[in-house]
Amino acid sequence: MSKVAVIQAASIPFDSASSVEKAAAILQRVAANGATLAVFPEAFLGGYPKGISFGSVIGNRRPEGRALYQMYVEGAVTLGGPELEALADAVTQTGVYTVMGVIEKMGRTLYCTALTLAPGQGVVGIHRKLMPTGQERLVWGFGDGSTLGTVDTPMGRIGKVICWENYMPALRQTMYAQGTELYCTPTADDRPTWASSMIHIAVEGRVFVLSACQAIRLNNYPESFQKEFALPGEFAPDSYVMHGGSMIVSPTGEVLAGPVFDEETELYAELDMDLLKQANLDFDVYGHYSRPDIFSLHVDTRAKQVVKLQTEDSGE
Repeated sequence: MSKVAVIQAASIPFDSASSVEKAAAILQRVAANGATLAVFPEAFLGGYPKGISFGSVIGNRRPEGRALYQMYVEGAVTLGGPELEALADAVTQTGVYTVMGVIEKMGRTLYCTALTLAPGQGVVGIHRKLMPTGQERLVWGFGDGSTLGTVDTPMGRIGKVICWENYMPALRQTMYAQGTELYCTPTADDRPTWASSMIHIAVEGRVFVLSACQAIRLNNYPESFQKEFALPGEFAPDSYVMHGGSMIVSPTGEVLAGPVFDEETELYAELDMDLLKQANLDFDVYGHYSRPDIFSLHVDTRAKQVVKLQTEDSGE
């Protein structure tokens, strides 16, 4: 049996250092409760900019929106930066493998990224969201196939799929094909309908699904953000703008924990890993149920370069 935790908590938007401190305290509780894996929500480090247009409409961008975007960029993390070093230290101290949603800055572009961190090793897995949803495309770049890999851990093999990537059948099949056992989904989707998708994926892939979403109030955001908040309806400062709905589901579709709404909490479950062997008796989406004589899927996992500089001396 493996005990795991899904973290439903509010980040500290635009302040990754403080969010890491909060995550470290959560990992201490997770370790004290005997869990060896913790899954955090999408954009826990950096913040999910719910309800913000960054002053952008078709054909025009306002200066105030650009200033807010600057704040967002300054709150992002870089691989090898101090925030992730501090998080890696917390992972090592607690012994808890961690899946963490971050806003990653690479060059001058931001990516919505899910990281896997291992005790004593730091970052061992990176997945950049392939397709930002809707207006997310304004502020996040597109990942490529080079970050679709899985990570082996003592609990099982971890695959990471972020938010509405879960509605991409080819991406799900890519995760199943790599032997994913712990299907981790940092998300910002807090709708009640999300639970149906998580149950479907657990049964489809015969995987344990660990879905983590923030429960965050409007007043958890900086005042400048609150002024730009553009979602319809009346929101008091202490109103939840993301409601959570985190959950854990077994390969047979049994809901082991959650969904829970409108509170910060940690959800725990003991996973019977033998179910992974039993569940494929009658269905294996990548194996005996796949019909490769009819269907095939090509996945390009090469890293893409926009510019490749070449010199006569180096031949590169």
